[in-house]
Amino acid sequence: MQYIKIPPPASLERYVRYFWVVDNPTANGPRIFRPITDGCPGLMLQLEATTSVIDQYQKELPSFCLYGQTIRHREIHASEPFKAMGICFTPLALKTIFGLDAHELTDTCLDLNELLGNHDRFLQEQFWTATSLEQRINLLSNYLEEQLRINAIQTDNLTDYALRQLIRSKGNVSLKDLQAELNVSERLLERRFKQSVGISPNLFARICRFQASLHQLKTSRFDKLSDIAFDNGYADQSHFIRTFKEFAGFSPFRYQKTSNEVAENLAEWF
Repeated sequence: MQYIKIPPPASLERYVRYFWVVDNPTANGPRIFRPITDGCPGLMLQLEATTSVIDQYQKELPSFCLYGQTIRHREIHASEPFKAMGICFTPLALKTIFGLDAHELTDTCLDLNELLGNHDRFLQEQFWTATSLEQRINLLSNYLEEQLRINAIQTDNLTDYALRQLIRSKGNVSLKDLQAELNVSERLLERRFKQSVGISPNLFARICRFQASLHQLKTSRFDKLSDIAFDNGYADQSHFIRTFKEFAGFSPFRYQKTSNEVAENLAEWF
């Protein structure tokens, strides 16, 4: 299984964290992937017409799948060969690029073709016929830049500032202090977050703490799990394990033993 991560062009750095490609050309049976909550929406595009991709409810996913915040356990079952390309957006991208209220896509996805007009649907034809990764990235980048021009939505500076503070502190900043600094009520901040990010600031803070603990787990910078819990603001080891199961779908013990991470936000399960 090959995984490639590609940085975005400078014009999209504010909106796109990275492009990615997963390629598994062999055909040894279906694969199971589990999205890992990372606080970011994204786009997944299937590159093999013969591949069938369904979720744990046997619902087939669209070939151009725009998805919002993932906040609970999900599974993706893919037949082989499996080859896909994707975009990991920054948290505000659904609102700023596509003009969507982000909460409408939380824990669900949308066929991108439903957003494309008749003229823009030519994008999909061009994407399928492109012969190189560079061509596909250019097509997607041009499309995103065009959406930014069409929608012309200003970034919500209040939410953007709160996001940066939560990310910088790895979710451990006081929300009450943040509200006081911004001179806004809890209700207003939560409403703005749900519109632009898709979830509440409290839930986003919990995801930041989880991601920080996941990074520490992956890099083996600990002696025991209680060290991770302490370092990332959890009350105790049990609290950390419960949160890990909530956002990853499995315990940190099982993650260490049986998960093969394919991408930063996607784990392959055997």
